[in-house]
Amino acid sequence: MKFLVTGGAGYVGSHVVISLLDAGHEVAIIDNLSTGHRAALPDDVHFFEVDLLDAQAINEVVSSENWDVVMHFAALSLVGESMRDPFYYLRQNYITALNLIEACTASGIKRFVFSSTAALFGGEGQPSLIPDDARIEANSPYGESKFLIERALVWADQMYGMRSASLRYFNAAGADPKGRLGEDHTPETHLIPLAIDTLLGLRKELKLFGNDYPTRDGTCVRDYIHVTDLADAHIRVIKQLDHRSVTYNLGNGIGFTNLEVIQSVERISDRKLPWTWADRRPGDPAVLVADSSRMRRETGWLPQFPSIDVIVETALRWREKNPYGYKTPYGKYIQMAAEPF
Repeated sequence: MKFLVTGGAGYVGSHVVISLLDAGHEVAIIDNLSTGHRAALPDDVHFFEVDLLDAQAINEVVSSENWDVVMHFAALSLVGESMRDPFYYLRQNYITALNLIEACTASGIKRFVFSSTAALFGGEGQPSLIPDDARIEANSPYGESKFLIERALVWADQMYGMRSASLRYFNAAGADPKGRLGEDHTPETHLIPLAIDTLLGLRKELKLFGNDYPTRDGTCVRDYIHVTDLADAHIRVIKQLDHRSVTYNLGNGIGFTNLEVIQSVERISDRKLPWTWADRRPGDPAVLVADSSRMRRETGWLPQFPSIDVIVETALRWREKNPYGYKTPYGKYIQMAAEPF
């Protein structure tokens, strides 16, 4: 099959791309490299360095081939940044997606897979295992932008017959088990890479927000899903689009506390990690874990890397071999934890 993937130079997008190539598919990538990395692009893909805000350029790319599936990962994804500049986030995420969706419907694309988010469930009072039909209560412009895109896709199906899969995943983590790709954000805000960078001396100290939550050790519980398992889910869901549009929550269904993540990093590395406590962050729910039972039941998807130790091990192995990420080393690379977890 022929796939067109936006954001294919980013973290999740690049892992989906190599999974598609491993399965024998043809892949082309759209990315403006604002947050993605050219070094993450495989040699055997067609790359369009295009900004999705450029509607004409997007129309030209989409209409250039008969794509079997379009996958959309390109987006800004920092919740805190979206709170500081809400209209920028809404414009960048929603308008770019709308340009892509409109181009796809104009070209007769019939299958579309969308990278959505658990940030749709940011309100209080959610169940401990969040199902696909849980109450939508996005408490950030980032989450709101993703929900607006989901609604646009509903209308694209009703009006133009383009079926879509909106995959709301929780905490993507880990790295390609073969060591080909890893996680490299600027700034980094995810707990596992922050902990690993602190362990490797790339950051001075890690901070954990809050130790008085109603959980088994007082720290927040989050659902970490290996990025390769996410990639598998994106491929498996395509068969569903032969019949209907779908929405699924994606996670392990297993929650790990912040403290358990730290303990895993120390256990896998056999080293002590320098970290301290910090006050709670406003709005952080105590528990966010996905109920992915419907995805498993309807597609046969089952995470192959559910262990937090395996997730951490793949992330640590990649970072040890790539201490500068995808960047060229320069001088002494020390980045203090400006965004502590």
